[in-house]
Amino acid sequence: MGRNYPAIVSCCLAALLLSACSDGESQTVVVYVSADDHIARRVIAAFEAQTGIDVKDLGDSEAVKTTGHVQRLLNEKDNPRADVFWSSEIFMTITLAEEGVLAPYESPATADWPAAFRDAGNRWYGFAARARVIAYAPDRVAPAEVPQTWQDLADPRLKGRIVMADPRFGTTGGHLGAMKAYWDQTESLGFYEDVFLPSLAENDVRIIPSGNAGVVRAIVAGEADLGLTDTDDVWAAQAQGYKVDLVYPRHGIKEGIAGQGTLLIPNTVALVAGGPNPEPAGRFVDFMLSEQVERMLAESVSHNIPLRPGLAASFSEYAVPDPLAVDYQRAASARGNALDFVMRQFASPTGGKGGDDRDDES
Repeated sequence: MGRNYPAIVSCCLAALLLSACSDGESQTVVVYVSADDHIARRVIAAFEAQTGIDVKDLGDSEAVKTTGHVQRLLNEKDNPRADVFWSSEIFMTITLAEEGVLAPYESPATADWPAAFRDAGNRWYGFAARARVIAYAPDRVAPAEVPQTWQDLADPRLKGRIVMADPRFGTTGGHLGAMKAYWDQTESLGFYEDVFLPSLAENDVRIIPSGNAGVVRAIVAGEADLGLTDTDDVWAAQAQGYKVDLVYPRHGIKEGIAGQGTLLIPNTVALVAGGPNPEPAGRFVDFMLSEQVERMLAESVSHNIPLRPGLAASFSEYAVPDPLAVDYQRAASARGNALDFVMRQFASPTGGKGGDDRDDES
């Protein structure tokens, strides 16, 4: 027995080394990220520093960040390469869940997550929202002209002065789906396609071959006076000293009724079903849903709106006065039809035309 002791020790050491190597390999997580790169890298660096887990993050071109990742995840469904999907929007994440790409996940971090910002089957969670707003040039748009509702975009005084991003990519398409879903329930069936879109086309609203940041750039450059965009793009422009402001438009036209206001679009995080590294992937999801990350995103140039009430109170200057009470599942389901209607309407001689050379998608 004594003569075999060195051999036994060698075998044990070898087993320990193999175990360590195996453990080392497991401490990697592959994340597909559609959030802005400069923000995502800061969050990922904090996770790596606190956990020792190596994150292999795969971004995409600014032109098709979210749509590119969604298509990749669908293509890889039977042989997934990613462990986690961190999206800067919610509507296409819901589509992935419905297609069976995402896996249920529960942990102490998600135990009391707000019902409005979680999937009923725990396949995704929303956090750190942006708001859909109308940006405008305060030196070219009189106070009386600033729209207070989305329907006000049909004001004849604004004819030919408004732009919107290509809705096939980014948050614009999801917002149109939310409009259709909400108005079908609260106004009348068909209000979106029969009343709202024709009024935009009649007012010469232009679809530009760009994303939401391009909408703000068009306003700054004097190519438009107003545009449909997200709060983060306005805050970023203001941080650079540009003259651009925003308004939080209501979707309902009746005053004094809560829940008719501005659409919030949260980030979402989800586990990929069958991903190669489930344990560190769960730890990454927990981290993304921590107060630390919501605070980081609120303090960033994007000024994302925390969904935790207590933390949101610390960033009241970015709070939305009256968030829209929207069914995100219904809005995601309506997105395809909403896009079909808008592209048909704006391909007509009275409307603008979307282009294919998008330079951003946020």
